[in-house]
Amino acid sequence: MKSVEQWIKELQLEPHPEGGYFKQTDLSDDTYAKEGKHLPLYTNIYFLLTAANPSHFHRLTSDELWFYHAGHPLTIHSLTPEGSYQETTLSLETSEEHQLHHTVPAGTIFGSTVEDGYALVSCTVVPGFDFADFQLFTKNELSEIYPEHQTIINKLAYDILPE
Repeated sequence: MKSVEQWIKELQLEPHPEGGYFKQTDLSDDTYAKEGKHLPLYTNIYFLLTAANPSHFHRLTSDELWFYHAGHPLTIHSLTPEGSYQETTLSLETSEEHQLHHTVPAGTIFGSTVEDGYALVSCTVVPGFDFADFQLFTKNELSEIYPEHQTIINKLAYDILPE
């Protein structure tokens, strides 16, 4: 199995504001009109997360499709607009009820963890990703909305948002 450092070098990954490491691999030439903006039809990234560097809670205005590639199981933690909490684990171990891919619906607040080592995935956003449509959350913000989910909020929300 490759190391984190090997993947970062080979794929030319950079730190992502939500955590982990990424590189955009695809950006559609076609555009989609949404809320007065023209977004690429889709975007795609490689995304590498580690046990020490998870994806912190954030929300997008588009659907995000996650595709598992390598490493250890990765768990996507979702706080739905209706107030529920859901976990979906991605890995090659489909016999353990893990999934090879998962779609996070637009408007869902979500983050991801890896318990051991790392996980390498691809993430496709449709319509395409725009940092203007990306919102990170603090523990205080989420605790007011989802007080019953404090344990996962403490694990995946920032105390103070990064600059």
